[in-house]
Amino acid sequence: MSFFHSQETLSSIEWILRAVIGFFFLLIVAKIMGQRAISQLRLLDFVIALVLGNIIAHPLSDEKLGMKGSMITTVVLVVLYTGGLFISLKSSRIEKFLNPAPFQLIKEGEINYKGLKKARISIDHLLAELRKEKVADIKKVALAFWEPDGKISIFLDPKYEALTPANYQKKIEPFDLPRTIIKEGKIDFTALQQIRVEEGWIVNQLKTLHQVEVSNVLLGTIDCQKNLQIFLYKS
Repeated sequence: MSFFHSQETLSSIEWILRAVIGFFFLLIVAKIMGQRAISQLRLLDFVIALVLGNIIAHPLSDEKLGMKGSMITTVVLVVLYTGGLFISLKSSRIEKFLNPAPFQLIKEGEINYKGLKKARISIDHLLAELRKEKVADIKKVALAFWEPDGKISIFLDPKYEALTPANYQKKIEPFDLPRTIIKEGKIDFTALQQIRVEEGWIVNQLKTLHQVEVSNVLLGTIDCQKNLQIFLYKS
C-alpha cells in the first residue's frame, strides 16, 4: 500500500492502483450523497461537487501527495453535506438560504426585467429556454419562474394549452407502461414472473403472429392487456 502515501516517484502499476481506488471511492461517495447531487446542481450541490473534484484530482496527478488526507477530507465534506440536507429539512430558514424561492421572469405575457437581472440571464437566454419548450410567442406565457437549480419553469395561458381528452370529458384507459421482456435476443425471466406470463406463451406468440424466433428480436415489450410489440434486428 506504499502507493497510497506520498512518494518521490510512482510506477505505472502504482498510478493505476491510485486511479482504481480513486474511482471506486468517488463511486461510493456519489452513492452515499444520493441521486439529488447528480441530477441537480443547487447551491449546496454545486459547492460540494466543485470541492470534491479538486480534492481527489490532485493525488491522482501528483505522486508527492498521498491519498489518505484527500479521502479523509472527502468523508468529512460528505458528512457535512448530508448533515446540511438533513438540517435544511428541519429548518425553514436554512432551507430558504440553500434553496431560495423561485421568482418570476414572465407574468401574463410580460417580461419581468428585474427578475432577469436577479437571475443574471440575458433576453437571448430566456428566448432560448422558451424555444426548448416549443414556445414561440412570449405573449402566450402565463407564468415563467427561475428555479433554484437554474432551470426555467414555463406555464402557458390556458387558452393556448393543447386540447386533451379531459377537455371533451372523454373516458380513457389508465396509463400502462409496457414491460421489456426481450432484449437483444434474450428473454427477461424476472419480468415474465412479474407479469405472470409463461415463456412458452411468448415463444408461441412470436412464431404464430410474427414468424420469428426469440434470437431475432432486438426488443420485445408487453402491456397489461398482453399486447406484444417487437422490434427486429435490421441489417
